[in-house]
Amino acid sequence: MKTRVTKLLGIEYPIIQGGMAWVAEHRLAAAVSEAGGFGIIGAANAPAEWVREEIRKAKELTDKPFGVNIMLLSQHAEEIAKVVAEEGVKAVTTGAGNPEKYMEMWKNAGIRVIPVVASVAMAKRMQRAGADAVVAEGMESGGHIGSQTTITLVPQVVDAVDIPVIAAGGIADGRGFAAARMLGAEAVQMGTRFIVSEESVVHQNYKDRVLKAKDIDSEVTGTTTGHPVRCLRNQMTREYLKKEKEGASFEELELLTLGSLRKAVVEGDTVHGTVMAGQSAGMVVKQQTCREMILEIMEQAEELLKCQA
Repeated sequence: MKTRVTKLLGIEYPIIQGGMAWVAEHRLAAAVSEAGGFGIIGAANAPAEWVREEIRKAKELTDKPFGVNIMLLSQHAEEIAKVVAEEGVKAVTTGAGNPEKYMEMWKNAGIRVIPVVASVAMAKRMQRAGADAVVAEGMESGGHIGSQTTITLVPQVVDAVDIPVIAAGGIADGRGFAAARMLGAEAVQMGTRFIVSEESVVHQNYKDRVLKAKDIDSEVTGTTTGHPVRCLRNQMTREYLKKEKEGASFEELELLTLGSLRKAVVEGDTVHGTVMAGQSAGMVVKQQTCREMILEIMEQAEELLKCQA
């Protein structure tokens, strides 16, 4: 299935792996790229030299194109922006901020720039700034979220810009992929399903929590702080939401979640840690290799889209 995105990134299938903090490291990114998708290393709040090492390790595992996701709120964002230009990855995706000041540097290095957006206004601004494509991410996704659903956001962004649109949020199988294509997206970005891949370094407790998730297990914390985060309910979310309802300060709430994602991903503490996952978690029911996931999704999607032809 060829689209402008597969051509832009030099990939076989229009499936992009989300740049999840603590999850999207070089092994997962390389495995997704080797399987024909587009793997992404999540820089999160890591130092620039860690990102450089991850890029080089990924290049040892694959000669296929891959990218880096940069969280622009990170204190290391500027150094990381320079590192990716120096190391020459295929593309950069960005979140939590505006990447305009780095675009010229990345473009000069031959890097594709694909910002994650949660509104039509930001998508149009990114197109004017020279973005090669945008990821329109709905609130169904895990981690930091916007306020619109994928099914309403994607077609409006598609109508508003001329560059390719990648759909994200709530997509975990071929049905979601086919729906995204019908909405006008030319690729999908998925995170939650790749969490449970065989190649993912996430603690097995975290994977099991996603695999056992029900449709109602997703909660959003931080709505009063202006930084809403979607994760799976546990003791930590219950405590957070209780404090939030009681009017706890931003600092108090931040203290509660400090280091909690690492606690879940690395240490396997899914009771007190933050188990970031999207609303699609209830559809993720088996561990597979990245290749098996991608091929299964594409086979199902192609069958569905063929029926619509």
